[in-house]
Amino acid sequence: MTVIEALAEACGPDHAWEAGPADNVDGVPVGWVAEPGDAAAVAEVLRFTATEGLSVVASGAGTKLDWGVPPSHADVLLDVGRLTGVLSYEPGRRAATVAAGTPLRALRAILLRERRRLPLDVGSPAATLGGVLATNESGPLRHRFGAPRDLVTGVRVALDEGTLEHAAGGQDLARYVCGSYGTLGIITEATVRLEPIPAARAWVVRPVSTPREVQQLTEALVASPLEPAAIEADLPGGAGARPAELAALFEGEEAFVAHRAESAAKLLGGGATVEPLPPPWWGRYPFALDDVALKIWGRPSELFAVVYALRDAAGQPVPVRGSMGLGVAHVALRDNIAPERLDGMLTAARTVLLARGGGGCTLLRAPLDLRELMESYGPDPMPGAAARLKLALDPEDRLAPGRTPDFS
Repeated sequence: MTVIEALAEACGPDHAWEAGPADNVDGVPVGWVAEPGDAAAVAEVLRFTATEGLSVVASGAGTKLDWGVPPSHADVLLDVGRLTGVLSYEPGRRAATVAAGTPLRALRAILLRERRRLPLDVGSPAATLGGVLATNESGPLRHRFGAPRDLVTGVRVALDEGTLEHAAGGQDLARYVCGSYGTLGIITEATVRLEPIPAARAWVVRPVSTPREVQQLTEALVASPLEPAAIEADLPGGAGARPAELAALFEGEEAFVAHRAESAAKLLGGGATVEPLPPPWWGRYPFALDDVALKIWGRPSELFAVVYALRDAAGQPVPVRGSMGLGVAHVALRDNIAPERLDGMLTAARTVLLARGGGGCTLLRAPLDLRELMESYGPDPMPGAAARLKLALDPEDRLAPGRTPDFS
């Protein structure tokens, strides 16, 4: 049986094809594309590819296929976009089991009817649940509710040899697949923790002048008893850019929110205002589709120093946006930046982080002419436990070969 025949048998004749020029993973061409309709079909595809020694890269909506280190090669692009829907919902447990290909915006609409939400307010609005978990993507609400792995209570994963498992090697897979970039297995469904939709929300927005001011105001908010649900900052950078801002979100009962938001505005001073809607930049990445994207993280009290280091190395302010209360932010650079300038910026940021208690600065996305830097400045290698699990689950490195997880 040929490859295309086997894929068509597993997925249906209209959902498997030989790849064309547009079918690639961050510039790496693939041989075939498969769109399985359920978890059993995913497992069937993996059984066949394991037999034939073919590599597989999974995709949801494809919003982050260009993030991180590209695969060294990719024979089959496995699109899980047909695996959709809420498979089970238990209001008493505040949990739902959701198919991995379900777009977050569709899940949001379904849960809205139940006055529930999954607090993953990511910056990729078209992303699927599986893609968000696999890339460890989170948004402002991570400040209160934690990273993706904190919201996942269980997963079902298709492994390299074509089995569907919730655990493997004595390990709970939910802990490891979040941020794995598809290197351990392909998520087919996840059970996620839900939260009530708050009765009221308000944002306190304050103009800021410097990264140091952002750090000082953020520390004041975190140290206060006000308990914001999220703290974000936007430092646009560049000539003619809009003013920089710090914003804090408060959620809960209406009287509670009103009191705490007003108190926060007084604490921040400097023209802080209480707003019923978020600022336009809230929950969005600072980079556009063609920009070079960096991710920085470290101790919240020290992140401002990394921003200054990037500015000094760039010779000008650079757009930075992120969750300053958590010490996580993203940076946008023009795609025509010189390789030596980018290399200097990344080195400077990492040097500062090392001197100030640790953290990371990784090249999240870059065009092909800067790809060599991705090898040096992409995510760190797998930690020991994850590396051992990878060796046990995928000893021949057929799942997303060459890609590097991001567990930050």
